[in-house]
Amino acid sequence: QARLEESGGGFVQPGGSLRLSCTASGFTLAYYAVGWFRQAPGREREGIACVSGTDENVDSAQPLGGPEYAKSVQGRFAVARHNSENTVYLQMNNLRPEDSAIYYCATYHEVMGACSASGLKESNYYFQGRGTQVTVAS
Repeated sequence: QARLEESGGGFVQPGGSLRLSCTASGFTLAYYAVGWFRQAPGREREGIACVSGTDENVDSAQPLGGPEYAKSVQGRFAVARHNSENTVYLQMNNLRPEDSAIYYCATYHEVMGACSASGLKESNYYFQGRGTQVTVAS
């Protein structure tokens, strides 16, 4: 059974860092572009980062395109995949209170996709996990 699970959230002070994990089971995550989204209370879910899928040779892991980031996280967040772990990570640095939200990962609905095609549009992705809470406060 295909599953996608987010983890790594928690409480951190402003300026701190967290690394979120998005781990897949039952399918090869490397073949899919993966997007990170977040939803704060009372707000719509927004796309913040995407890492492109890789080619069929999972060991060589040639990306099919570059990553994409929302302006709100550009320069502070970085997305990377570790195909051997079937996992995509979101490294979040210099966190701000406005980054507090539930964070979700999702797969682009086409195999072998790139972020240039999927963008950060929620409707282009398939959500499976429950998300992980990130709280940034003093």
